[in-house]
Amino acid sequence: MESSTEKAIASFLMPVAVVIDHFLGEPRKFHPLVGFGRLANRMETITYGPPECSAKARQMRGIAAVTGLLLPAWLISLLLAGHGAIGAAIAGAGLYLALGARSLFEHAEAVRDALLNDDLANARRAVGRIVSRDVLTMDAGQIAAATVESVLENGCDAVFGALFWYAAGGLPGVVVYRLANTLDAMWGYRNERYRDFGWAAARLDDVLNYLPARLTAMSYALCGHLPAALRAWRHQGRYWKSPNAGPVMAAGAGALGIALGGPASYHGSLTHRPALGDGRPAETRDIGRAISLVRRSLTLWLWAAVIGGVALA
Repeated sequence: MESSTEKAIASFLMPVAVVIDHFLGEPRKFHPLVGFGRLANRMETITYGPPECSAKARQMRGIAAVTGLLLPAWLISLLLAGHGAIGAAIAGAGLYLALGARSLFEHAEAVRDALLNDDLANARRAVGRIVSRDVLTMDAGQIAAATVESVLENGCDAVFGALFWYAAGGLPGVVVYRLANTLDAMWGYRNERYRDFGWAAARLDDVLNYLPARLTAMSYALCGHLPAALRAWRHQGRYWKSPNAGPVMAAGAGALGIALGGPASYHGSLTHRPALGDGRPAETRDIGRAISLVRRSLTLWLWAAVIGGVALA
């Protein structure tokens, strides 16, 4: 069991990891998540099975693939974390590698800058790097809305979820969370190929993000228009297809005082999504406002971590 001193050190390392991510961003070469993605592709090739597999068999193969990837990672991270200063330093480095705040903001700012220059072609290319919907026919408003939605949702996945699981479970917690999130991004689709094989990855990601998503939604509410955020979260978030993205994006839309959601095209098919928020449609300037909301929420989390560290020291 961790001592109060070790927990205090872990709390103080959270701001350190965030600052390192702010200045350095993600490693340009040899990022562990890139290597893990290649390993996951290899695992998929081995475990996916022949076309005649039943839905149940495909689902079991997906469970085996997720287990085969995450269990060794959890065991290795458990051994690496250990105790004392070296283990704490390794855990802090692991948190830094799990964070993606700077990368998220840079991708969103690239979309915003293209829109400010009236360069729809580059804006569509830039937004296509952070959303999975069809971008070729998007107008400026649709691009701005999609970018704001991505910033709000990925604020949980790439920032607050990692911080939560680091605080709750140290290096093993943040490693399993971030790798499970990566598998969901690769396999968690409801299409013919991944509906059954990706079931385990998608459900695990839902479970691991349940608490972080609601803490993120509350953070957005506290750092924006509180009544509107809580109202949108309560009345709109539960109708979203994702049980975790719904509260996060609804609270974010309410906090910003704008309207998100609505119809969107995915893989050539129009999807009717619920409305989120209650206000004017999203505009280019709201991309910067969404980034600022995530940053204010991050500051709130870091103050909580420092105060907790002081209390434990």
